[in-house]
Amino acid sequence: MKKIALFAYIGALTLAAPFVALPAQAVERITLLLDWFVNPDHGPIVVAQEKGYFAEVGLEVEIVAPADPNDPPKLVAAGKADLAVSYQPQLELQVHEGLPLKRVGTLVATPLNCLLVLKDGPIETIADLEGGRIGYSVAGVERALLGSMLKRHGLTLDDVELVNVNFSLSPALMSKQVDAVIGAYRNFELNQMEIEGVPGRCFYVEEEGVPAYDELIYVANPKTLKTEAVAAFLAATEKATQYIVNHPQESWEIFSGTSSELQDALNERAWFDTIPRFALRPAALDRGRYQRFEAFLKEAGLIDAVLPVTDLAIDVNAK
Repeated sequence: MKKIALFAYIGALTLAAPFVALPAQAVERITLLLDWFVNPDHGPIVVAQEKGYFAEVGLEVEIVAPADPNDPPKLVAAGKADLAVSYQPQLELQVHEGLPLKRVGTLVATPLNCLLVLKDGPIETIADLEGGRIGYSVAGVERALLGSMLKRHGLTLDDVELVNVNFSLSPALMSKQVDAVIGAYRNFELNQMEIEGVPGRCFYVEEEGVPAYDELIYVANPKTLKTEAVAAFLAATEKATQYIVNHPQESWEIFSGTSSELQDALNERAWFDTIPRFALRPAALDRGRYQRFEAFLKEAGLIDAVLPVTDLAIDVNAK
């Protein structure tokens, strides 16, 4: 596991209202597992670390990028870490599978996923994909999303050929190995293709029959949940998000300054495209959003029964 050298130096435990610090005598250490290598989706976490906002609320946060992106929720469920960055659709499936996990906060509050085609290609509408090849990287949820999108245009999954391209989504599309890909992120693959001189075009899942959902969330094991520490963590990332919104260029410089690997055109474009998608109130819970997505998963045949929201998500600030 690659550890990111972003440890907060613990200083004065002061933070303006409404943010509440842990008791002044305590320094709480928590481990956060990312869903992938550090990228602009993690902006509020990195900025909170670099600006000292975690230290202000009495936290020392260890940020870890996983060797395998499938591992973080499982490690949290096993009590090996305090928090993990994950995805609302995956959380709901994992809870149905019996993993002791709950959403405790939101990082990116809108879908990023889209059905991506070539901008100047033959696919003008989703209906044009009849008989076409569609690449994907993760079965299950992506198949359900695609099926719902096709249904709105009179097609089913039987009308297309699904091709597993692993995580080589935009290369498979640019090389015309496939006619479209599902699972592409509108803040990354679109920019990547533009930079490569082969522009793409997105059909947005939430505009094509899929209920809106939180793309990136924080999950914890309710049996080992450090409620006060998580509330402080979310307060710090909320403050970081406000800084990012108010100071987009300065925050980009802070973020990209943490690693030379981030200092390229793709990450810079993705940074500014991601800013409006960060959760402005990361602790706030939209219960209806989870209810609607449970119903969607049941209709898609991915779950047998709809769970109550209390089995899936909590508001750590609720009294």
